Amino acid sequence: MTLQIYNTMAKAEQEFRPIEDGKVKMYVCGVTVYDDVHMGHARFMVVFDMVSRYLRYRGYDVTLVINFTDVDDKIIKRANEENVDALVISRRCIDSFFRDSDALRVKRADMYPKASETIPEIIAMVEDIIAAGSGYVTPDGSVYFDVTTAKGYGKLSGNKLDEMQSGARIEVDEIKRNPMDFCLWKAAKPGEIFWDSPWGKGRPGWHIECSAMVRKLLGETIDIHGGGNDLIFPHHENEILQSESVTKKPLANYWMHNGMLQVADAKMSKSLKNFFSVKDVLARYPSEVVRFYLLNTHYRGPLVYGEAALDEAAASLKRIHNTYDSLRSYTPRGDNGAESFVDQARRFFISEMDDDFNSRGALSHLFDLAREANRLMDTGELSAEGASRIITFIKEIDGIFDILPEEKKGDEKLDDVMLLLIDIRKELRKRKMYDLSDLIRDRLEETGIKIEDTSDGAKWKLI
Repeated sequence: MTLQIYNTMAKAEQEFRPIEDGKVKMYVCGVTVYDDVHMGHARFMVVFDMVSRYLRYRGYDVTLVINFTDVDDKIIKRANEENVDALVISRRCIDSFFRDSDALRVKRADMYPKASETIPEIIAMVEDIIAAGSGYVTPDGSVYFDVTTAKGYGKLSGNKLDEMQSGARIEVDEIKRNPMDFCLWKAAKPGEIFWDSPWGKGRPGWHIECSAMVRKLLGETIDIHGGGNDLIFPHHENEILQSESVTKKPLANYWMHNGMLQVADAKMSKSLKNFFSVKDVLARYPSEVVRFYLLNTHYRGPLVYGEAALDEAAASLKRIHNTYDSLRSYTPRGDNGAESFVDQARRFFISEMDDDFNSRGALSHLFDLAREANRLMDTGELSAEGASRIITFIKEIDGIFDILPEEKKGDEKLDDVMLLLIDIRKELRKRKMYDLSDLIRDRLEETGIKIEDTSDGAKWKLI
């Protein structure tokens, strides 16, 4: 089996072939840090967390870079409203981002570059673009990219330059040559954060930071460039123009884009005021439920946000949790080692994930495994080895999806204590000391642990 990735550039799934065997260089566009992250951001965070985890599961050495846009008009506006430096706002929001990211169990990227800390590399890249004949300086000290010099304009998005030019116009106060030209370096205005440059005091345009960061940290061509599909145009299209005008090489071999989280047929965004913060949602739903909700659909498709959808996700995920709990407390009676069944489940799982990270398909096989595990336990066919093998595989999958409750993962001491208490209750019942047996059961239930007496012996689970 080979990993297939849907490449936005090719408009098709392609076999993944990294530049260097066994290694993956991946850059994902992060957030503009002027406010708390919302559930729309959570989707890209969890999706590319899953992608990087699966690549590592498949044996790749992954270097993941996610950027912060910490210099931006929105940040400057917020800073002026609060009468503080712009970087004070961005630092505060970056701290909030990491709190929410950690709460979502998103593993940290290898690097989180910031625009404010990449100024020398940004200036150097703008200079290279000018030297390549694709950039020009305006009288106010701004620098623009001349789109008419670019080859292959629109190859990612499908937009055609001549068609876009015919429908565009230059505002009266703009000094760029072409309506589709975009700013590489913005001349400073009063009250704005700025850095010195060869063209005067100013700050980076939006698109240039990613081109400079990729070149600085990962090289001229990377394996995977990711982000939300709302970034295809103009952001990623313009990144390509900038980088390739200088390097004459592809910026990325594979372009991956997740679909938008929608509310009432519109994408979730702060500008539309229809967003729900990650912090508020996690106050009502466990992180494993939020992750399951985001991953139980293909990453490229749209996903509609709503409490009903989260409630449905919680109910579905509970079935997996119940099976996992039952396996951990199962009293083996049979001789079915479940080896062939687990091997088949693993093959199905890898087949789905190798098909463009089809997490929904992979999760469907996890439910199939749970149903078969429950059947084997109900009929008493499952052996201790079989139960252990299924538990190990569920943990293996969870290393990618991270949807088991945190307090249940790796808690071997709790397992040992519960087995001891179950043995004590069994002995008490043999001695007809039912009041003490029931007391243990009732007190455990008060702490959130339920013991069920079945024909196959006592079983326990967290409630």
